[in-house]
Amino acid sequence: MADIFERLVKNYGPIGQHRERAYGYYAFPKLEGEIGSRMIFRGKEMIVWSLNNYLGLANHPEVRKIDADASAQYGLAYPMGARMMSGNSTHHEQLEDELAKFENKEDAILLNYGYQGIMSAIDTLCGRHDIIVYDAEAHACIIDGLRLHPGHRYVFKHNDIEDFEKQMHRATKLISEQGTGGILVITEGVFGMAGDQGKLKEICALKGKYEFRLLVDDAHGFGTLGKTGAGAGEEQGCQDEIDIYFSTFAKSMASIGAFMAGPRVIIDYIRYNIRSQIFAKSLPMPIVLGNLKRLDMLRTMPELKEKLWANALRLQQGLKERGFDIGKTDSPVTPVYMKGGVEEATAMVQDIRENYGIFCSIVVYPVIPKGHIIYRLIPTAGHTDEDIDLTLQAFTDTKQKLDAGAYKVEAIPDMAEAR
Repeated sequence: MADIFERLVKNYGPIGQHRERAYGYYAFPKLEGEIGSRMIFRGKEMIVWSLNNYLGLANHPEVRKIDADASAQYGLAYPMGARMMSGNSTHHEQLEDELAKFENKEDAILLNYGYQGIMSAIDTLCGRHDIIVYDAEAHACIIDGLRLHPGHRYVFKHNDIEDFEKQMHRATKLISEQGTGGILVITEGVFGMAGDQGKLKEICALKGKYEFRLLVDDAHGFGTLGKTGAGAGEEQGCQDEIDIYFSTFAKSMASIGAFMAGPRVIIDYIRYNIRSQIFAKSLPMPIVLGNLKRLDMLRTMPELKEKLWANALRLQQGLKERGFDIGKTDSPVTPVYMKGGVEEATAMVQDIRENYGIFCSIVVYPVIPKGHIIYRLIPTAGHTDEDIDLTLQAFTDTKQKLDAGAYKVEAIPDMAEAR
């Protein structure tokens, strides 16, 4: 019999194998100081492009005040217990009601975390005879939710409606042969890596041709897209056709938690059957009151979204003018595509941080194919024109070095902090 621990330490995985050189720098870095477009990393001020703080609410004075006042009044323990047993409150219900109205749905349910919540929702909605059809670039939380599904699942090529129809035909045929079951389609409002919106309108238009229900993960669209900020469904004019709308508070609201909104009878079914909420402690009151305030600001301060988009478009246009490939993004998410290996990518990260004062996230294998690098930039309402201009110059300089082979190294630079 093999020792499980022995197997694990022999292979730490494609990222973990670099832990001794990466910890505290490339992996698990520590940003310090006030949350904003500039923070401190290892004693140096950096322009930060790695925070999902789209509307700049994380450190807004009004948000800080409500968070502090609610914590002083209730502490972090109240209410105690799971919602169903002893952890409910009028404020929890108020937040659900306001979210439902904002998303033009009948009802909504709060979730402790987005990742955990959508996984459990998939498990709750689908039985073993049901079929799930999903986009190939769906977020990891959706993929993990699919692993819980005991029935069939078919994946369609990313945003490829022709392939979507092919998979729908397969799913419909199998349902007919089984004589039981239904189809759940899962896609995203905005794909967080590439920044492109899901083909929601096109998928919804096929509801007359195929019988299915649609679940949309709109973590990056909520608060950033649509006339009111209600998300990708509003942006594309098909919000009413989305059966279950999901989003997290971790992006535009700069908070913790998530929600799902949809028909009252279905949300109520989820409320009484979703294991991750039934067997988990309720969201603490300061989080709930803080999210009520954030939602109010999202609805009543359109200038925040306008500033976000002004910054996003300035950054994206500047990158394109300098010859960078930013793909097909039509959201604030700004990927910058380059060629190179893991070692080159980390050497470039070291240079852009140490010599240019730019902190941004980099994506390499195994998240994307070998030989490719993605810088993933997240503009916010808090960034300034100076932040953007300095970043554009830094990218221009380091891209020239990358193309000239200046970052060719044997191994990733050892920047680990002592533990």
